[in-house]
Amino acid sequence: MQDFTNYNPNSGTGAVSQTALSSEAVFFQRIYTWMCLGLALTAGVAYLMMNIPAWITFINTFPYALIGAFAVELGLVFYLSSRINQMTPSTAKAVFLLYSAVTGLTFSVILRYYSTPVIAKAFISTAGVYGAMAIYGLVTKRSLKSWGSFLFMGVVGIIIASLVNLVVYFFTKNASTYLMFDWVICVIGVLVFAGLTAYDHQKLLYIHNTQLGEASEDTVSRVVIIGALELYLDFINLFLFLLRIFGNSRD
Repeated sequence: MQDFTNYNPNSGTGAVSQTALSSEAVFFQRIYTWMCLGLALTAGVAYLMMNIPAWITFINTFPYALIGAFAVELGLVFYLSSRINQMTPSTAKAVFLLYSAVTGLTFSVILRYYSTPVIAKAFISTAGVYGAMAIYGLVTKRSLKSWGSFLFMGVVGIIIASLVNLVVYFFTKNASTYLMFDWVICVIGVLVFAGLTAYDHQKLLYIHNTQLGEASEDTVSRVVIIGALELYLDFINLFLFLLRIFGNSRD
């Protein structure tokens, strides 16, 4: 098993060390620029659409359109992830921004069910947890590679458990049981995506330090975009689970 932390940026001369650290900083600055651009686009589209009565009326009239939006989101993620090496950097950036905008459409519906203080509390908590786990992933000397399969199984388990919980509620209409299991699923979701935040940061650091030394600018740009997508997804999912935990639905 290859160790993410075999590379030591502090080895060698001071000049080499400084160069390596500067390169890492620029690499993550580029990733975070695109990640934050995606988050800003999602928030902007969500806010805009929440304040367009025709959009809300459309969703209330055709609720299955939201399922279509989710399907488009999944399709764009899979398309970008599987085709990134065949895309030009400009195409990859466009697909990422399109995905962020479509996510804003779904958020415009989801956020209507929560009060502003709850949304703010969830966002601040997300930023805190995400920041702490990102720092851990970047500075720890422990390899987190073994977390990958465990966290992936956690994501699959969350999806299956959520579907089962919805089906059980559909047949039993037992709201208290549904809410109890939903809370458990959300807590597990927070733990899983907090772990993924650390894992993905260390993975990107490893890729930078071992695979991009002689890479072309186009290759680096593709890695930046796919890295921004991964970190964006970690943040978004962490936020959604914390939002559900803090609750206060507008019934």
